[in-house]
Amino acid sequence: MREVSMLTRLERKEIGDEELAEEAAKSKDSLRELLDGISSANPRVRFRSAKILRMISERNPKMLYSSWRFFVRLLDSENNILKWNAMDIITNLTRVDSGSKFDKLFRKFYGTLLCEGSLITAGHVVSGSSVIVKAHPELQDKITKELLKVGKIPLPTEECRNILIGHTIKAFDAYLDHVKDKNEIASFVKRQLNNSRRATRAKAEKLLRKLEK
Repeated sequence: MREVSMLTRLERKEIGDEELAEEAAKSKDSLRELLDGISSANPRVRFRSAKILRMISERNPKMLYSSWRFFVRLLDSENNILKWNAMDIITNLTRVDSGSKFDKLFRKFYGTLLCEGSLITAGHVVSGSSVIVKAHPELQDKITKELLKVGKIPLPTEECRNILIGHTIKAFDAYLDHVKDKNEIASFVKRQLNNSRRATRAKAEKLLRKLEK
């Protein structure tokens, strides 16, 4: 009897994402079906495919590195959920990016996507920055310079800006060991001690204590 396809199983609520991710990690055919699932007309299949591919990229990025171009194309998707998942997947793939493919995407991430005016899109760029820096320390200085500009990029509201600043402080904290000259980061963090958002102030206070040690 023919086995039930991955795409069919994606439609079934009773089968969990963890189970499907484990199955796909063991089968190239299932992995290909997940990639095909991104273009499915069925929203459940489409979005579960993206989520499971993201899970695989976190656990075993080598399995998806050969599909780098596929995920790059999704960065221009009109569907934000697919775009955000593609951003996270590419970020995870930088951990195995022996071909330095991310160099060609740097301006896409830290120019276009960071500055497109969406808090969520910018948040994915900022939050993924620590993963990229740890994978490619040589990009730390460039990435830090871009993140230091978050106070000026277009965003819907000032509260959105304060939230993003909090994400940025958290990213700096996560990759601080890779930073040689911490002066600019320290100045940025000090300015947030009076931030109107309490959670952002708390992040600033925590990182400043670490910087002053």
